[in-house]
Amino acid sequence: MTAQTEFAPPVPDAADHAAVADTHASTEAAHGEGGGLPQFEFQHWFGQIVYLIFLFAILYLLIAKVFAPRMRRVFDERETTISTAIATARQVQAEAAGQAEAAKAEVEKARADSRAASVAAKARVTDEANRRAAEEEAVVNARIAEAETAIGKTRDAAMANVTTIAADTASAIVERLTGRAPTAAEVAAAVKGAA
Repeated sequence: MTAQTEFAPPVPDAADHAAVADTHASTEAAHGEGGGLPQFEFQHWFGQIVYLIFLFAILYLLIAKVFAPRMRRVFDERETTISTAIATARQVQAEAAGQAEAAKAEVEKARADSRAASVAAKARVTDEANRRAAEEEAVVNARIAEAETAIGKTRDAAMANVTTIAADTASAIVERLTGRAPTAAEVAAAVKGAA
Protein backbone atom coordinates (compact mmCIF):
# COMPACT_ATOMS: atom_id res chain seq x y z
CA MET A 1 0.00 0.00 0.00
CA THR A 2 1.00 3.51 -0.61
CA ALA A 3 1.29 6.24 1.93
CA GLN A 4 -1.93 7.96 0.75
CA THR A 5 -4.23 5.00 1.26
CA GLU A 6 -2.76 4.28 4.63
CA PHE A 7 -3.85 7.56 6.16
CA ALA A 8 -7.11 8.10 4.32
CA PRO A 9 -10.26 8.36 6.47
CA PRO A 10 -12.68 5.44 6.32
CA VAL A 11 -15.53 5.91 3.92
CA PRO A 12 -18.96 5.09 5.44
CA ASP A 13 -20.79 2.37 3.69
CA ALA A 14 -24.52 1.81 3.15
CA ALA A 15 -24.89 -0.36 6.28
CA ASP A 16 -23.69 2.50 8.53
CA HIS A 17 -26.21 4.85 6.95
CA ALA A 18 -29.01 2.42 7.62
CA ALA A 19 -28.05 2.04 11.31
CA VAL A 20 -27.98 5.82 11.85
CA ALA A 21 -31.37 6.19 10.15
CA ASP A 22 -32.87 3.48 12.40
CA THR A 23 -31.54 5.24 15.50
CA HIS A 24 -33.14 8.56 14.50
CA ALA A 25 -36.39 6.88 13.75
CA SER A 26 -36.56 5.09 17.10
CA THR A 27 -35.71 8.32 18.97
CA GLU A 28 -38.46 10.21 17.19
CA ALA A 29 -40.91 7.45 17.93
CA ALA A 30 -40.06 7.48 21.59
CA HIS A 31 -40.39 11.24 21.93
CA GLY A 32 -43.26 11.72 19.69
CA GLU A 33 -43.42 12.95 16.25
CA GLY A 34 -42.88 16.59 17.22
CA GLY A 35 -39.50 15.95 18.91
CA GLY A 36 -40.28 18.34 21.91
CA LEU A 37 -39.03 18.26 25.50
CA PRO A 38 -40.19 15.28 27.56
CA GLN A 39 -40.77 17.48 30.68
CA PHE A 40 -43.74 19.09 28.99
CA GLU A 41 -45.39 15.88 27.91
CA PHE A 42 -48.34 14.78 30.11
CA GLN A 43 -47.32 11.14 30.16
CA HIS A 44 -44.14 12.01 32.16
CA TRP A 45 -45.74 14.39 34.65
CA PHE A 46 -46.73 11.80 37.24
CA GLY A 47 -43.15 10.56 37.64
CA GLN A 48 -41.82 14.12 37.81
CA ILE A 49 -44.37 15.10 40.47
CA VAL A 50 -43.47 12.03 42.55
CA TYR A 51 -39.76 12.86 42.33
CA LEU A 52 -40.49 16.50 43.17
CA ILE A 53 -42.50 15.55 46.28
CA PHE A 54 -39.82 13.03 47.32
CA LEU A 55 -37.00 15.61 46.93
CA PHE A 56 -39.06 18.30 48.71
CA ALA A 57 -39.70 15.92 51.63
CA ILE A 58 -35.99 15.03 51.87
CA LEU A 59 -34.93 18.72 51.71
CA TYR A 60 -37.62 19.68 54.26
CA LEU A 61 -36.44 16.97 56.68
CA LEU A 62 -32.77 17.98 56.25
CA ILE A 63 -33.54 21.65 56.85
CA ALA A 64 -35.98 21.01 59.73
CA LYS A 65 -33.94 18.36 61.54
CA VAL A 66 -30.31 19.22 60.70
CA PHE A 67 -29.66 22.71 59.35
CA ALA A 68 -32.29 24.79 61.19
CA PRO A 69 -31.38 23.44 64.68
CA ARG A 70 -27.71 24.09 63.98
CA MET A 71 -28.45 27.62 62.83
CA ARG A 72 -30.75 28.18 65.83
CA ARG A 73 -27.98 26.92 68.15
CA VAL A 74 -25.46 29.24 66.50
CA PHE A 75 -27.86 32.19 66.79
CA ASP A 76 -28.58 31.34 70.44
CA GLU A 77 -24.87 31.05 71.23
CA ARG A 78 -24.22 34.33 69.45
CA GLU A 79 -27.03 36.05 71.35
CA THR A 80 -25.81 34.58 74.65
CA THR A 81 -22.24 35.66 73.89
CA ILE A 82 -23.34 39.16 73.00
CA SER A 83 -25.59 39.53 76.05
CA THR A 84 -22.84 38.16 78.31
CA ALA A 85 -20.31 40.54 76.78
CA ILE A 86 -22.69 43.48 77.22
CA ALA A 87 -23.39 42.51 80.84
CA THR A 88 -19.67 42.12 81.52
CA ALA A 89 -18.95 45.46 79.88
CA ARG A 90 -21.63 47.16 81.99
CA GLN A 91 -20.27 45.53 85.14
CA VAL A 92 -16.71 46.57 84.29
CA GLN A 93 -17.95 50.08 83.51
CA ALA A 94 -19.76 50.24 86.85
CA GLU A 95 -16.65 48.97 88.66
CA ALA A 96 -14.49 51.51 86.81
CA ALA A 97 -16.90 54.29 87.75
CA GLY A 98 -16.79 53.15 91.38
CA GLN A 99 -13.01 53.03 91.34
CA ALA A 100 -12.90 56.46 89.72
CA GLU A 101 -15.15 57.85 92.47
CA ALA A 102 -13.00 56.19 95.14
CA ALA A 103 -9.84 57.59 93.54
CA LYS A 104 -11.43 61.04 93.35
CA ALA A 105 -12.40 60.81 97.02
CA GLU A 106 -8.87 59.72 97.93
CA VAL A 107 -7.39 62.63 95.95
CA GLU A 108 -9.73 65.08 97.68
CA LYS A 109 -8.85 63.58 101.07
CA ALA A 110 -5.14 63.80 100.25
CA ARG A 111 -5.56 67.43 99.21
CA ALA A 112 -7.46 68.22 102.41
CA ASP A 113 -4.79 66.43 104.47
CA SER A 114 -2.00 68.29 102.70
CA ARG A 115 -3.78 71.61 103.25
CA ALA A 116 -4.27 70.79 106.94
CA ALA A 117 -0.63 69.72 107.24
CA SER A 118 0.46 72.93 105.51
CA VAL A 119 -1.67 75.07 107.83
CA ALA A 120 -0.37 73.17 110.88
CA ALA A 121 3.23 73.50 109.70
CA LYS A 122 2.74 77.20 109.03
CA ALA A 123 1.20 77.69 112.48
CA ARG A 124 4.02 75.70 114.09
CA VAL A 125 6.67 77.75 112.25
CA THR A 126 4.87 80.99 113.16
CA ASP A 127 4.64 79.95 116.83
CA GLU A 128 8.32 78.97 116.83
CA ALA A 129 9.29 82.28 115.22
CA ASN A 130 7.15 84.22 117.70
CA ARG A 131 8.67 82.28 120.61
CA ARG A 132 12.22 82.94 119.38
CA ALA A 133 11.40 86.58 118.75
CA ALA A 134 9.98 86.87 122.29
CA GLU A 135 13.07 85.17 123.75
CA GLU A 136 15.42 87.38 121.75
CA GLU A 137 13.38 90.48 122.69
CA ALA A 138 13.59 89.46 126.36
CA VAL A 139 17.36 89.02 126.03
CA VAL A 140 17.67 92.38 124.26
CA ASN A 141 15.47 94.07 126.87
CA ALA A 142 17.59 92.54 129.64
CA ARG A 143 20.77 93.81 127.94
CA ILE A 144 19.19 97.23 127.45
CA ALA A 145 18.23 97.32 131.14
CA GLU A 146 21.76 96.28 132.10
CA ALA A 147 23.18 98.91 129.77
CA GLU A 148 20.85 101.58 131.15
CA THR A 149 21.85 100.57 134.71
CA ALA A 150 25.53 100.74 133.75
CA ILE A 151 24.98 104.08 132.02
CA GLY A 152 23.10 105.36 135.08
CA LYS A 153 25.97 104.31 137.35
CA THR A 154 28.51 105.84 135.01
CA ARG A 155 26.42 109.01 134.77
CA ASP A 156 26.05 109.18 138.56
CA ALA A 157 29.74 108.61 138.96
CA ALA A 158 30.41 111.22 136.30
CA MET A 159 27.97 113.61 137.92
CA ALA A 160 29.71 113.09 141.22
CA ASN A 161 32.99 113.98 139.59
CA VAL A 162 31.47 116.85 137.61
CA THR A 163 31.16 118.96 140.72
CA THR A 164 34.77 118.30 141.57
CA ILE A 165 35.89 118.88 137.98
CA ALA A 166 33.77 122.02 137.72
CA ALA A 167 35.21 123.30 140.99
CA ASP A 168 38.79 122.60 139.89
CA THR A 169 38.15 124.16 136.46
CA ALA A 170 36.50 127.26 137.95
CA SER A 171 39.36 127.64 140.45
CA ALA A 172 41.93 127.30 137.66
CA ILE A 173 40.12 129.86 135.45
CA VAL A 174 39.75 132.40 138.29
CA GLU A 175 43.38 131.98 139.24
CA ARG A 176 44.52 132.47 135.66
CA LEU A 177 42.37 135.53 135.12
CA THR A 178 42.88 137.23 138.45
CA GLY A 179 46.20 135.86 139.45
CA ARG A 180 44.90 134.84 142.82
CA ALA A 181 43.41 131.42 143.77
CA PRO A 182 39.86 131.49 145.19
CA THR A 183 39.00 129.71 148.40
CA ALA A 184 37.25 126.36 148.42
CA ALA A 185 34.09 127.90 149.90
CA GLU A 186 33.92 130.49 147.12
CA VAL A 187 34.40 127.87 144.44
CA ALA A 188 31.71 125.54 146.00
CA ALA A 189 29.26 128.45 146.20
CA ALA A 190 29.92 129.42 142.58
CA VAL A 191 29.48 125.79 141.34
CA LYS A 192 26.24 125.37 143.37
CA GLY A 193 24.91 128.66 141.98
CA ALA A 194 25.59 127.51 138.39
CA ALA A 195 23.87 124.11 138.91
